[in-house]
Amino acid sequence: LTATARQILDRQPEHQLDLGMAAYETPAELSADLDAVDASLRANGSAVLADDRLARLREAVRVFGFHLSGLDMRQNSDMHEEVIAELLAWAGVHADYASLSEDERVELLAAELATRRPLIGPGAQLSELARKELDIVFAAARAVHVFGPAAVPNYIISMCQSVSDMLEAALLLKEAGLLDVSGEHPYAPVGIVPLFETIDDLQRGSAIMQAALDLPLYRAIVAARGDSHEVMLGYSDSNKDGGYLAANWALYRAELDLVEMARAAGIRLRLFHGRGGTVGRGGGPSYDAILAQPPGAVNGSLRITEQGEVIGAKYAEPRLAHRNLETLLAATLEATLLDVEGLGDEAEPAYAVLDDLAARAQRAYAELVHDTPGFVDYFKASTPVSEIGALNIGSRPTSRKPTTSISDLRAIPWVLAWSQSRVMLPGWYGTGTAFEDYIGDGPDSDARLEVLQDLYRRWPFFATVLSNMAQVLAKSDLGLAARYSELVDDVELRHRVFDKIVDEHARTIRMHKLITGQDDLLADNPALARSVFNRFPYLEPLNHLQVELLRRYRSGDEDELVQRGILLTMSGLATALRNSG
Repeated sequence: LTATARQILDRQPEHQLDLGMAAYETPAELSADLDAVDASLRANGSAVLADDRLARLREAVRVFGFHLSGLDMRQNSDMHEEVIAELLAWAGVHADYASLSEDERVELLAAELATRRPLIGPGAQLSELARKELDIVFAAARAVHVFGPAAVPNYIISMCQSVSDMLEAALLLKEAGLLDVSGEHPYAPVGIVPLFETIDDLQRGSAIMQAALDLPLYRAIVAARGDSHEVMLGYSDSNKDGGYLAANWALYRAELDLVEMARAAGIRLRLFHGRGGTVGRGGGPSYDAILAQPPGAVNGSLRITEQGEVIGAKYAEPRLAHRNLETLLAATLEATLLDVEGLGDEAEPAYAVLDDLAARAQRAYAELVHDTPGFVDYFKASTPVSEIGALNIGSRPTSRKPTTSISDLRAIPWVLAWSQSRVMLPGWYGTGTAFEDYIGDGPDSDARLEVLQDLYRRWPFFATVLSNMAQVLAKSDLGLAARYSELVDDVELRHRVFDKIVDEHARTIRMHKLITGQDDLLADNPALARSVFNRFPYLEPLNHLQVELLRRYRSGDEDELVQRGILLTMSGLATALRNSG
């Protein structure tokens, strides 16, 4: 233990006993010794010790190993491309990697991965970006060497859009000594996890995975990891890309396709759900969300992210944490063992209906967000999104790049800004139009409405989508949103955008009532209804105050109290609205 502690700690162990022995290679070796102690205690009348202090120690070793907690690496695919291009140019492999087609990139990367030769040596002259990225991967390699593979289990590729995006990450791992498929026994301690985020990428996700698995070299990597593969699904950017209903359906379809792909390929698939705290980023009751997964998507295990204020709300107190973890476990068991979808032979017709609805919703959403002239200007003026970045309250910049494009804006400030202004747009916009257009006003409108009502009664996915949407609509307040719209100086732009939002808001509430038969948006969650409406009287002054403070701050008032006031109103609103960002 002393030898192991010296190897993995930054300080000398308090109670050290140096007998010149080697450190434990793995936590399993320590567990084996503790098992021997346990057997001896029980055989010699000291089971009380084995059941108390020793049992806790054995459990701690089993759970935490030498690493305490695994940390995933994650980087954007564009960054990988830039770094790999620089490494290939420095090594003299190819001077202009960015100019290659996808097939040419895959061929070149596969050839490099098949060799043991590194691309660079210690004296390589690299850009600050390349050096920084390599330093991170080399630090991960040191952690895996010292603490074991559980220390850095995965490398997640944000905005993964192709097989080459996956192979670029693999080549970085190889450069750090974390991947070797050149020999008879491949070495791959870190899993490569593609993250499919936009609507288009979700639709192509299974094809990208299949193309990667068709490469013998990549199949060898997966085989080295026990024929298991993890795929991450992006809730936030898919919603920002295509709107609430289109994103939810794209995720469901993507899961169905990935499950079928994994079954055909003979691998075990684990889906990693990148859910945020708010409905616009995949939030909502976790139990219902798991039961709303398509058939085969859970299959004994899944990963989910818990973010922001959700962590404190669900896990800050031990008994509450136990209850929430138990809920997740129960839902995972039910989704694995039972037919929770409940559609049977009628699944395909139901899928066709959602295909139709999602396409209509995406068009309605795009017409406002992507196609309305001046929409970005309206968003920036009518919400505190600029102040979120300027006042330094986020973990990352509000935009990935210095542009005015919605696609480059990070999803968290996008959702948080709309919730602060009480529009809650990412959680509902486009859905009302989709339902109204689908039902229509022709002779078959009653039959189409009955189809939706039947799906709401029988299909957990559809019911959950409507329930989460209703929760967001209940927290919206377009009277207050109108005050925020007054921050837009261009009157014509203000009316052009806000009038569309008002119309769609009324339409969505009307369609929800028509399909569910419920006048009250929170009829299926009375506890939340009581909680929300008890808080509302305290929120309205915060919104009015925030509008006035934003007006002062933007007019050049640099008083520290004004900035602090904006932060306090943001914090108060986010805390009260709960799943707000």
